[in-house]
Amino acid sequence: MMELHQFRHSAFCLKVRMVLQAKGLSYRTVDVTPGIGQVAVFRMSGQRQVPVLVDGDIVLADSSAIARHLEQREPSPALIPGDVREAAQVQLIEDWADTTLAAAGRSALVQAAAMDPSLRVALLPDDLPDPVRTVMGAIPGGWVGSVTELVNQNERADLLTSLEQLSASVQQSPWLVGDEMSMADLSVAAQLSLLCFPSSAGAALAGKGVPGLSDHPKLQPLFQWRDQLELKLMERTLEEV
Repeated sequence: MMELHQFRHSAFCLKVRMVLQAKGLSYRTVDVTPGIGQVAVFRMSGQRQVPVLVDGDIVLADSSAIARHLEQREPSPALIPGDVREAAQVQLIEDWADTTLAAAGRSALVQAAAMDPSLRVALLPDDLPDPVRTVMGAIPGGWVGSVTELVNQNERADLLTSLEQLSASVQQSPWLVGDEMSMADLSVAAQLSLLCFPSSAGAALAGKGVPGLSDHPKLQPLFQWRDQLELKLMERTLEEV
């Protein structure tokens, strides 16, 4: 069985889990502890970042590289369209999600966590000792915010504009490209988890996110689209069991 070495709340790890579910592939997750746990990841893959997928003798890092491997390993259902134009559109959206959307989402979440102790604690690894969790939750939000790089307001405005356009798009069609689920859908949906955590993130995080985005009226159809996509993937997984 394949092993996915991950940070539980990483959007890139979520992307890989969604691809695995879409393909109906069996796997198990190995949660990596930031810091000391990344030593084992380095020994395994030659670098410290996650996700890392172990598929027999093959060890792969980077969510896009893993997704391409899984696409070749299990061609059906195809997540990259056969049509050249649509395949190019999927590639462009995936690249945008993995770079621009990911960076803006991380910055926005860091700012939100700096100001919200409960969100900050919920994001900590599950195996972190309780005394450390208590200390992190007790740090005044204003102090954390003062030493945290805050989101550039122009960047936030650009992010909101892009998300509003996506929200309008998914109200017209359930898929970002073509008439079937693609890597574009999974890449965008995964990064949205940083802005408004889905139920799959667990009770401590579900519904939490970035104020001003997670509760923005125009973005609710987008988050509902994300939730429906995760539900479809869960149903596929159950059908395979």
